[in-house]
Amino acid sequence: MNIKNQSGLLIILIVACSLFTSAFAQDIKIGFVNSSRVLKEAPQAEQARLKLEAEFSPRDKKILAMQKEVEKIEKELNRDAQLMSESVKKDKERDLIAQKRDIKRAQEEFNEDLNIRRNEELNTLKQKVYETIVSLAKDENFDVILGDSVMFASTRVDITEDVIKRLKAVINNKK
Repeated sequence: MNIKNQSGLLIILIVACSLFTSAFAQDIKIGFVNSSRVLKEAPQAEQARLKLEAEFSPRDKKILAMQKEVEKIEKELNRDAQLMSESVKKDKERDLIAQKRDIKRAQEEFNEDLNIRRNEELNTLKQKVYETIVSLAKDENFDVILGDSVMFASTRVDITEDVIKRLKAVINNKK
């Protein structure tokens, strides 16, 4: 086969593929979800934040009270160090070091526990969002729903608002 025939065949093949692809693409319903927006705006995200705040607020207040006590002892030690006997001064310094160590330990445990719980709540939210997207896709006959790794999505295929509305409906139905 000569080059002229090969190039003609290649052009026919390209045109046929593009016609087939455009005809096939018209039958596919595609949607896009902005996951980060959903995770910010879903009412379940606010519920999770309030739940964590209620769960961890008492511990946070306790740590703050411990820090204030340390500050009080430090001020007292700085102010009255000259008037204290050496043994009283050493006792206060040891007490101060022990309290600082306790605060550091309490803060580390607090942060670790908070991160674990935050991740649990985030995973629960992500699962709920996924279930909502799948439900919407099935109800509205979507063939493909695209998410985070999309480089561009027009507003015509963006169903983020629909997902958020469904998540709000779930909250409202529970009340």
